[in-house]
Amino acid sequence: MKPALLVIDIQKQFYKISDETTHSLQDAVEYTNEAIKYFRKKQSPVIVIQHMNARNNLLPGNADFDLPDALEIVPGDLHIHKTYGNAFNKTELLEELRKMQVDMVILCGFCAEYCVLSTYHGAKDVDLNPVMLKGGLASTTPRNIAFVEDICEIVSLGALEKFLE
Repeated sequence: MKPALLVIDIQKQFYKISDETTHSLQDAVEYTNEAIKYFRKKQSPVIVIQHMNARNNLLPGNADFDLPDALEIVPGDLHIHKTYGNAFNKTELLEELRKMQVDMVILCGFCAEYCVLSTYHGAKDVDLNPVMLKGGLASTTPRNIAFVEDICEIVSLGALEKFLE
């Protein structure tokens, strides 16, 4: 199996929702950064997915659209912009994954029960093997993270590190 890490919608605007959401995002970024290190060590793809919404001025060029400084993304990482919850819907994500011969995606990011879960199911619909990164999910309602982890395949950081060896 060839995996890719999908980092979904960890954007500055979402830190402004509430203190609880900010804390959830900070925790998820910690785990995500560790996963990024494992993927870089193995030279496996890290793909950043950012949500766009003109109505909310969530667009490239707007500071709120940007990634937080704490997220360890580098310029060479693939960036995908989406307008739907499912990152496969009307984007080049699947085409790019096929070019890289990726057949498994590890998902992390915001919002666990919306865009991340939609992308998880979208990956299944295109015959990829999706897995959620335990600890790498954020939400405006933290109890929903446990719900998503309960209904999806998950992997811990320790198991991910071993898998990528």
